[in-house]
Amino acid sequence: MRSAHYEILEGGEGYIGKIPELQGVWANSDTLEACRDELRELLEEWILLGLKMNHHIPVIDGIELNFEKVA
Repeated sequence: MRSAHYEILEGGEGYIGKIPELQGVWANSDTLEACRDELRELLEEWILLGLKMNHHIPVIDGIELNFEKVA
């Protein structure tokens, strides 16, 4: 979440948050706090789905989540 970037939407219609290193991880909401909460939840789901589907997960804040399967 340290690398997350937030922007105010045009017309003051809320916020959008993104984690640039992670494709497809973005959220938008009416308030900055709600946007952060939604982004955190989406990040967790993105990681879990990636692990379940055996996708490579980038190192996030120095945390390596990938593992090698042993036959």
